[in-house]
Amino acid sequence: MAEASDLLEWPKKDNRRFLHVVYRVGDLDRTIAFYTECFGMKLLRKRDVPEEKYSNAFLGFGPETSNFVVELTYNYGVSSYDIGTGFGHFAISTQDVSKLVETVRAKGGNVSREPGPVKGGGSVIAFVKDPDGYTFELIQRGPTPEPFCQVMLRVGDLDRAIKFYEKALGMRLLRKIERPEYKYTIGMMGYAEEYESIVLELTYNYGVTEYTKGNAYAQIAIGTDDVYKSGEVIKIVNQELGGKITREPGPLPGLGTKIVSFLDPDGWKTVLVDNKDFLKELE
Repeated sequence: MAEASDLLEWPKKDNRRFLHVVYRVGDLDRTIAFYTECFGMKLLRKRDVPEEKYSNAFLGFGPETSNFVVELTYNYGVSSYDIGTGFGHFAISTQDVSKLVETVRAKGGNVSREPGPVKGGGSVIAFVKDPDGYTFELIQRGPTPEPFCQVMLRVGDLDRAIKFYEKALGMRLLRKIERPEYKYTIGMMGYAEEYESIVLELTYNYGVTEYTKGNAYAQIAIGTDDVYKSGEVIKIVNQELGGKITREPGPLPGLGTKIVSFLDPDGWKTVLVDNKDFLKELE
C-alpha cells in the first residue's frame, strides 16, 4: 500500500494551477463583445477549427501564463444551449459593483439582482446574466491579481465533494459557510487564498442530491507536472469516492499536449493538462 499512499501525496506536491473554464456559447462575437465591453476582459486568442466545425475564444483579465481565463466554444450552427440546474455561476470581483452593473445595463445586459449586501453578510454583490444566460456574481473587493474569482457548481454531497477535490486534485478547503436559514452549505476550494486566486465554490442545497448537467457548461482545466502520475491518483480516489476517468492520460492527437480527463462523483468534468505542453501551446 506504500505506493498508493505515496501517490496520494503527489497532488499536494504537484505544481497545480487553474488554467481555464470551458463552456459553449451561441454566438462568439456577441459574447466577446459583452465580456470585453462590460466586464473589461481582454480577448487573448481565437482559433477556428473548420474540419471539426467549431471555434474557440480565450478571454481573461491577464495572460494565460498567469491568469485563469474563459475558453468559449462555438459549435457551427448551434445558437443556444441548456445550462441545466447544476451549474451555478461565475464570479468577478470589482472595486465598484454599482458602476459595473450600470455598464452591464447600458450594454443591454440582464441584471438579475441589484447591488446590495449579501443576506446575513457585509459584502456588496450583484448578479447579472450574459447573452447566453450564464450567471455572473459581481463581488465588491479591493484590487486583486485575479478578478475572475469563482466558479460555482452544485453538488449532492458536500463532504464527499470536498474530500474528492482535496485528494484527487490537491486543493485546500479555504472556508466552509453554513447557511441553515437558507438551507445551503458552501465549500470554497482552491490552491491559494480567495483574494489571490480563483476558487471552486461547491454548493450543497439541503436534500438535493442530483442536478441536471445540461449541455452548456463543459469543464475546468488545471495544470499538472505529470498527467500519468495524476491519472493514477484519480483512479485510486475514484474507487473510494466515485467519479471516473473519461480520457486516459496521454497526448492529444494532432496537438501533442498531454492531458487526462475525469468526472468527479457529481459528474463534473476536470481536465489536467501538462504544464510544459500548455506553455508550448501558448507560444
